[in-house]
Amino acid sequence: MSTGKIRIALADDHSLIRKGLVELINTFDRYEVIFHVGNGQDLINQVSAGMVPDIAMLDVNMPKKDGYETAAWLRANYPDVRVLGLSMYDEERAIIRMLKNGAKGYIFKDAEPAELKEALDSIMKRGYHYSELVTGHLIHNINREDEKGMARAGDDFSEREMEFFRCVCTEMSYKEIGEKMHLSARTIEGYRDALCERLGLRSRVGLALYALKNGIINLEQIDFG
Repeated sequence: MSTGKIRIALADDHSLIRKGLVELINTFDRYEVIFHVGNGQDLINQVSAGMVPDIAMLDVNMPKKDGYETAAWLRANYPDVRVLGLSMYDEERAIIRMLKNGAKGYIFKDAEPAELKEALDSIMKRGYHYSELVTGHLIHNINREDEKGMARAGDDFSEREMEFFRCVCTEMSYKEIGEKMHLSARTIEGYRDALCERLGLRSRVGLALYALKNGIINLEQIDFG
C-alpha cells in the first residue's frame, strides 16, 4: 500500500555512506528510501522488477554499472525517474557527463543534511537542482518557459565562442581545448572567464549547463569517450 511519500532509491558502493544516507533521508518529511544497493546493475534489476522510485540517487563511481551508465539507462527506460548524482569530488567533467546522461542535479557526499533536503525538494518541485553549481541567472533561464522553448543564445556568440562551448561540454582539458582550437591554454581560460562574467555563471560546469539547456550544442555530437 502506498504511503503517499516520495520514493527514493539509492545506489552507492560505500556501505557506511549508503546506510547513513538511508537513515538521514528517512528522517525527512515526505521521503522514504524504498531500497538501497551497492551498484548500478542491482538498481536496474530492482527497478525492472517493479520497484520504481521517484528519485534515484546514484554514486558516480560504482562497480558493474557506474552512475553514468545507470543514469543513461533510467533516462531511456524510465524517463520519469529523476536522477540525483552523488560524488565525493568536485570534478567538472564528471558532473557534466552525469548531466549529459540525464541527471537532474548533483550533490556532494559531504553536503549538510539541509543541502540534501533542499536538493530533493528542488528536484521534485522544479525538476532540477543546480544551486551549488550555477547562479540564479542560469536557474532563471532553465526555468523560463515560452512558446519557443528555452532561450537560444547562439545568435549572440561568435563562431569561436560557439566552438569553445562545444569543447567545454566534452572531457577535454583546457590544454587539449587550446590545441584543438589552435589557441593557448591562457587564451582558452580567457574565453571561459569572459563568458562566465557575461552570462553570470561561475564555472565550466555552468557554461556546459547553459549550452545544454539552450540547445547551443548537439548532445549526439559530443564525444565523452
